[in-house]
Amino acid sequence: MRRLRSVLRAAALVLLWCVALSVGWVLLLRLFPPPVTSTMVVQRLEQGRADRSWRSLDDMARTLPNAVIAAEDQKFMFHHGFDLEAIEKALDHNERRKGRGRMKGASTISQQVAKNVFLWQGRTWVRKGLEVWFTALIELLWSKERILEVYLNVAELGPGTFGAEAAAQRCFGRSAARLGTQEAALLAAVLPAPRRYSCQRPSGSVRARQQWIAQQMSNLGDQLDPAVLERAREEMAREEQRRQRQEERRRKRRKS
Repeated sequence: MRRLRSVLRAAALVLLWCVALSVGWVLLLRLFPPPVTSTMVVQRLEQGRADRSWRSLDDMARTLPNAVIAAEDQKFMFHHGFDLEAIEKALDHNERRKGRGRMKGASTISQQVAKNVFLWQGRTWVRKGLEVWFTALIELLWSKERILEVYLNVAELGPGTFGAEAAAQRCFGRSAARLGTQEAALLAAVLPAPRRYSCQRPSGSVRARQQWIAQQMSNLGDQLDPAVLERAREEMAREEQRRQRQEERRRKRRKS
């Protein structure tokens, strides 16, 4: 019994140290740019390069954060790291299409930052558990603006190309500070598969996605504008009230 208590005490101490180190790591990267990611290391080995030029969010065109929100995570400014509705829809979609075609994901921008910055490549339950942990930490300890800033600097946007600044220079020959709506939408359009899609030679499907993203940007408005966010919250509250009323009517019809 005494030996078991010693083992449990040692395990608890190791766990406590792991928690403390992960919290310290996240706090450190709240202030400083991540030096490298596992994907950058792999690309440097495979491609012989991993281009990145760090840019603060204030030094980027406002179109860039709005484009990635429109493309990847339209509830980014409102959730706490996880889009439960998107997860539910993805699970339902994947269950219906099991073994047939591509599975649908539901990763938020926060989850993608957790995976890109703090974890290794691969798909295991251990990695997924750590992704949840680091996602919760960055949502707790970083601002939404910091999460966007890191994402826009570490996201892979082409073979050996990381971050909006390197991609803007490569695709358009100009700084990320000078990108318009269409250019930002094109960069966001390649995010799902940056080694298959190209912003330099965009296919028809990439162009179609670019136009869809540009339209979504127009619909959503400036997601970093507090007034726009407040109106969106009010609309979401009204939509939730409508949904609850519809659900209540359905329950009454089932009872009658």
